[in-house]
Amino acid sequence: MLEHLKKAEMDIILNSTHDGMIAVNENGTITLFNKSAERLTGISAENALGKDVTEVIVNTRLPQVLESGISELNRQQELGNIKIITSRVPVKNHLGKIVGAVAVFKDITEMKNLAEELTNLKEIQVLLEAIINSTQDAISVVDENGIGIMINPAYTRLTGLTKEDVINKPASVDIAEGESMHFQVLRTKKPVKGVRMKVGPRRKEVLVDVAPIVVNGVLKGSIGVIHDISEIRKLTDELEKARKRIRHLEAKYTFQEIIGSSEAILGAVEQAKKAALTPATVLLRGESGTGKELFAHAIHNASGRNKGQFIRINCASLSDSLLESELFGYVEGAFTGAKRGGRKGLIEEANGGTIFLDEIGETSLSLQTKLLRVIQEKEIIRVGDSKPVQVDVRIIAATNASLEELMQKGLFREDFYYRLNVVPIFIPPLRHRKEDVPLLADHMLNKYNQEYGRNVEAISGEAQKALSNYDWPGNIRELENVISRAMINMKFTDNIMYLEHLPIFTVQKQHILTNKQEKLDRGYNGETYEELYSLWEKSLLQNVLTVTNGNKTEASKTLGISVRNLYYKLQKHNLAN
Repeated sequence: MLEHLKKAEMDIILNSTHDGMIAVNENGTITLFNKSAERLTGISAENALGKDVTEVIVNTRLPQVLESGISELNRQQELGNIKIITSRVPVKNHLGKIVGAVAVFKDITEMKNLAEELTNLKEIQVLLEAIINSTQDAISVVDENGIGIMINPAYTRLTGLTKEDVINKPASVDIAEGESMHFQVLRTKKPVKGVRMKVGPRRKEVLVDVAPIVVNGVLKGSIGVIHDISEIRKLTDELEKARKRIRHLEAKYTFQEIIGSSEAILGAVEQAKKAALTPATVLLRGESGTGKELFAHAIHNASGRNKGQFIRINCASLSDSLLESELFGYVEGAFTGAKRGGRKGLIEEANGGTIFLDEIGETSLSLQTKLLRVIQEKEIIRVGDSKPVQVDVRIIAATNASLEELMQKGLFREDFYYRLNVVPIFIPPLRHRKEDVPLLADHMLNKYNQEYGRNVEAISGEAQKALSNYDWPGNIRELENVISRAMINMKFTDNIMYLEHLPIFTVQKQHILTNKQEKLDRGYNGETYEELYSLWEKSLLQNVLTVTNGNKTEASKTLGISVRNLYYKLQKHNLAN
């Protein structure tokens, strides 16, 4: 009875195991075939027990184990449609005689599929890590609890923090100034973009974009991309340079943007509009700051060449040799440092459009000869070359110098002067069109409201009167300076510009201008405008130098002109010594 109970208990144990078990006696007859063996083989115990094992399991190796007495452990084997791993061991009695054998086996099909899936997942993980590590963007990843799980080399380069500093640490560990955006995103489940903060031991200033990682609707963490602001600033600077280059090649202004209703300015605009309809060379004349470049832009835009490029160059800003290479270009090897393959000059770049030569009076005689060839022959010769290149370009020149005096001194070619002076346009100084000062001041008020983010509504009557009474030796450029500085002097709550906001006009400066006006009011009979202007300019220079005790830098600031321009004017009037 007890033995029967023990056998029943053993059967329960053997049938409860997940592993299949088959036992045979010394003749190879099946004596044990448990439930898992039935499930894995698809054969019932009733049809297996008492039969030779080779009849039930075709590729069994239990007979070989019975014969050799050697165990076979962890062997793979095909069993119908599945793969199993099996261990076969001989069963010996107390005398060491083999009395049977047992095979224990399990299905490894699912395990193999799972292993393959794990291998694929591992490969995907390695691939993703390789992608993240190769990107130049600094990336950090945290889990749903805000604990760091991944960073890339770019992150270390930017922040100075290594994996040991970040992995398995809270997301806030890298923050030097500001709130961790990882924690905010995990809390709100919403992405953030362009947040400014400082990170790492070097307190690097960065912009951060962070987004949640959601898998099947479940938040699994967040990923952050960190941008170096210094790099952004560098790109911004490069963009600004590109924009300046574009502005250099495009005419921005039209005649509608020339402000004024005085007869003097309307007459100049009318002349310029007529000139725009012709291909003739235009010479813009007037003092510094009167708006000669504005007229050049407008003439180009109103001409048939408005689809072509508009290129401006200041002839006074470059040395003769550099100006020549800029205007005419050069061939490879023309001079030390010449670019490989040579380079087009600005005149060639302006082919089909307009080139504006500002401060034309500053050019050398040799350069004037080459520019004369451009006007007469419509061709240029690059520096270091002998082959002419045909060009179709319109020249607009500008000067505040007396070209006639320069010709008399042998500093300006007469033939070049007459080629330039086909359509001369005199742009009046602001003191000759004072009725336009209120219009210009209001225009500049709107301009600087936008630039400075202000809301100044008007200029008081007293301030307008002061502006209109002033003679503006620096012309429109000086008026812009005064309005701009006045707005800076105002409080953000001020919306009316009063006299006290305007930069102070010194007593000495007013005295100089008053003396100048008195001299002009006394009058000269029969003189030309140029002669009157020359007399006034010389008197003004003398008075300013007296007030500044001969300090030419201070004199140039008082007059609102460059030091170079001042020296030119002093030489012109024999006041250089």
